[in-house]
Amino acid sequence: METKLKIELRTSPHLKQTMTVEQIMRNVVYALLPVCAFAVYAFGISVLALLTVTTLTCALGESLFCRLSGKPNTTNDWSIVITGLLLGLTLPPGFPLWMAAVAAVVAVGLGKALFGGLGYNVMNPALVGRAFVQAAFPVAITTWTPAFLDKRFTEFIPSTLTAPFMQPPALGDWIEQARVDAFSGATPLALQKFEQIITPASDLFTGMTAGSAGETSALIIIAGGLYLAARRMMDWRIPVGVLLGAALTSLPFWLMDSVQYPDPLFVLFSGGLMLGAVFMASDMVASPVTPRGVWIYSLFIGVLTVIIRLFGGLTEGVMYAILLGNAISPLIATVTQPRVFGAAGKGPRT
Repeated sequence: METKLKIELRTSPHLKQTMTVEQIMRNVVYALLPVCAFAVYAFGISVLALLTVTTLTCALGESLFCRLSGKPNTTNDWSIVITGLLLGLTLPPGFPLWMAAVAAVVAVGLGKALFGGLGYNVMNPALVGRAFVQAAFPVAITTWTPAFLDKRFTEFIPSTLTAPFMQPPALGDWIEQARVDAFSGATPLALQKFEQIITPASDLFTGMTAGSAGETSALIIIAGGLYLAARRMMDWRIPVGVLLGAALTSLPFWLMDSVQYPDPLFVLFSGGLMLGAVFMASDMVASPVTPRGVWIYSLFIGVLTVIIRLFGGLTEGVMYAILLGNAISPLIATVTQPRVFGAAGKGPRT
């Protein structure tokens, strides 16, 4: 009897170890939990509600889109939990919950389901949702509250519970009543860009600053990245390349004018660069798989982030840098594909 060879084709991520997608995604969630815990500790019950809403809405959206498309329910592979947590961590602590739910629906619908689900998404779904609310709700997405307020575990930030399509209340009086004098509501990036005030590196590293819910503590984010790299569940070259690109780009500007431009250490630890480099740029599906492609992709993101920060109208650029990096990832992968063994020097690439 003739035996036919069965070849099974799969989409990325392509696993080299005897490990399932579910196991990898679950470990990414484990690495994110300390970041989430510190965000709740720093900003209180508003962030807890924010993370709950984004994660549950993403899960419900995934289930609904799977049902509508006639595909098996994929909510048990943990990837949608990562999307929900990352989305919540990129939003301001007092972001209205109904807006967060909209961002989650967009993240799942436009960022993932539209392309066919896990393994087919072109861009990081959480950043797609974040980019949408950046354009749709520009005031809410740039309204910050200080960290470590006295009332953070007993009261919601007033804007958190804003009704749909209603104007969020002014936060000034509430912040003045609840604030800790040692902390400012302005983000380190805003202070540096508009007032040339540099936040101490120690505060940036440990998370003693204002900002999006999950971007404050570089120390905890790095620890999560090291855990994933040690378990070979993340390509360590991607975060290293992003941070290296950002540092090398900012260094000459700082050397030319240390008053106007921040030093590389500030660039690395401020804003969402660390969170983006470790947990978002390293998306297995939206990043290249060739060694040279990984370095080109990651360096591009780091360089573009600094260019947007220094010369753009926004204080932060990591979201757009990663999305653009995702967009050109297929081209990078194609250009950097190794030649077929034994092919001529100008032969086709595979």
